[in-house]
Amino acid sequence: MSDESAAVEDSVSEDSVSEDSVSEQTAPQRFGARCGESSGQAVLFATVDQYADVCQAAFDDGFDQLIDLTAVDYLTFAGARPLPTEVAAERYEVVTQLINHQRRERIRIRTQVPADHPEIASVFDLWPGSENLEREVFDMFGIVFTDHPDMSRVLMPESWDGHPLRKDYAIGSIPVQFKSASNQR
Repeated sequence: MSDESAAVEDSVSEDSVSEDSVSEQTAPQRFGARCGESSGQAVLFATVDQYADVCQAAFDDGFDQLIDLTAVDYLTFAGARPLPTEVAAERYEVVTQLINHQRRERIRIRTQVPADHPEIASVFDLWPGSENLEREVFDMFGIVFTDHPDMSRVLMPESWDGHPLRKDYAIGSIPVQFKSASNQR
């Protein structure tokens, strides 16, 4: 375990820092990003500008596997969001889950992405398995991952207009593609 990891773990557990109640005095940092805790897991709050550097530092510290990468659209969310006071809430949030197998440790990186410029750095060079996860986020939410090797749709047809998991996406009917198929046996 690196000295930086041990120091953050001690400060997180002793001060019982949580995502929704973090005081400025106990604001721990990890990999250059604000750090909190949720359900026993470290949560890093990286800005869009910090995201690539935080991911690189996590990779260098032994977080060798990307578990998940997804996004959330908070457009219609009316509740209080569990963010530290200095983190400005944006419409979109990219959530990255990483694991360090040697230390049996997981971290979550939460990054606020603005609606007027939904772009964030790709982590494909660190974790090649992120290719389809980033494409899925692009396809469903319209968040572009810069420097991604193939930023194209993965679930919807290329000709599809819009991004279906955006909260402002019009709800409508999807035409049945196989109308002439018989249900007789």
